[in-house]
Amino acid sequence: KTYDRVLSHAYDELHSFRSYLRWMCVDQSSPTSAFFSWFVFVLFALVVPAFSHFYLACPSCDAKHDRPYDAVVQLSLSSIAALSFVCLSRWVKKYGLRRFLFFDKLVDESDSVRHHYTSQLNRSLKIVSFFVLPCFVVECAYKIWWYASGASQIPFLGNVILSDIVACSLEVISWLYRTLVFFLVCVLFRLICYLQILRLKDFATVFEVDSDVKDVLVEHLRIRRHLRIISHRYRAFILWALVLITMSQFTSLLLTTRPHADMSIFKAGELALCSMTLVAGLMIILRSATKITHKAQAITCLATKWHACATVDSFINASDPETPIAQIAHVASFPDDSHHGDSDGDDAGDEEDDVDSTKFLPAYAYSTISFQKRQALVTYFENNKAGITVYGFMLDRAWLQLIFGIELSLVLWLLGKTVGI
Repeated sequence: KTYDRVLSHAYDELHSFRSYLRWMCVDQSSPTSAFFSWFVFVLFALVVPAFSHFYLACPSCDAKHDRPYDAVVQLSLSSIAALSFVCLSRWVKKYGLRRFLFFDKLVDESDSVRHHYTSQLNRSLKIVSFFVLPCFVVECAYKIWWYASGASQIPFLGNVILSDIVACSLEVISWLYRTLVFFLVCVLFRLICYLQILRLKDFATVFEVDSDVKDVLVEHLRIRRHLRIISHRYRAFILWALVLITMSQFTSLLLTTRPHADMSIFKAGELALCSMTLVAGLMIILRSATKITHKAQAITCLATKWHACATVDSFINASDPETPIAQIAHVASFPDDSHHGDSDGDDAGDEEDDVDSTKFLPAYAYSTISFQKRQALVTYFENNKAGITVYGFMLDRAWLQLIFGIELSLVLWLLGKTVGI
């Protein structure tokens, strides 16, 4: 396979993935498929939800079949689906699928990075199914119960039973389509971030060999450039997704904490399902962004450790090698932790890897690099932190804590206005 192409062909490594896009009606590789994609979007993301709310909501139904939160559900899903679809259409049209997924850049990567990234691409659609299918089953059960129990009696096709079957199918397909489009964009962002994590892990190996400082600097600059490209492409989507989902959750909270609000499973169940769906997608985005930012900033720690090991080792080697004290100091400074690797690894869990580890670096990794070059490289890493940014704000764990604090403050303020806590 060749990875230096920008254009795709029918049977390249994206063939199966492109077939999934066609199945989800979001493929826009040709004018015909683009027209069909936009037609399906308008039908199932705009027309069917509006028809369901204004024509099929049944405001005069009994207590079990009334849907007082239907407007919030429809607006939330349609708005986030519209954002996802418009962003995805713009990306694919402007960059093409290969370039958008960075497959044209894999020519410069190692075989390990190529293999793991291609495997993760094939696994991405399974992740979408993992999140969507359980919620889809619950939504289907609710809609079938709602129509089968006689909530809707509008024979817009001349027959009540046939009309209910068609209306139920349209509503279920609309819910599935909007959810799939949103999770697809979230999982694609996770996939692109996964590629950068693979590259960072591969980049971390340069500190285990006697690498040239210039080559290390050039490779890190290339990674930073790709992270800026990802940030530039996704920044509007991340910001608007955060705003829309926050507005949806606060509207839901405001409606459900009103005096005499009915919170039965028949009325609020669909609202809860919608909220869980949106929050799950947002968590995929934020977790992927913070994870890659953490890995990128861990390179600074690795470079600092590399510089420290080299500096200490240079002072030890400068001593008289025949002096027993110097030999003892050398052993004590870099103890062999291979005997304790298993027990330490049990406590470290998944937090420690090749990028962020507590193991000493071998002496041959820095034997020919001067102190000034190492110090200059560490200073560069300390003052040029890489990661995913949204209009200049770094998406790291501190940023997530700030978001959580703001959201919690707004929730407590809203609860104070509604239930008086």
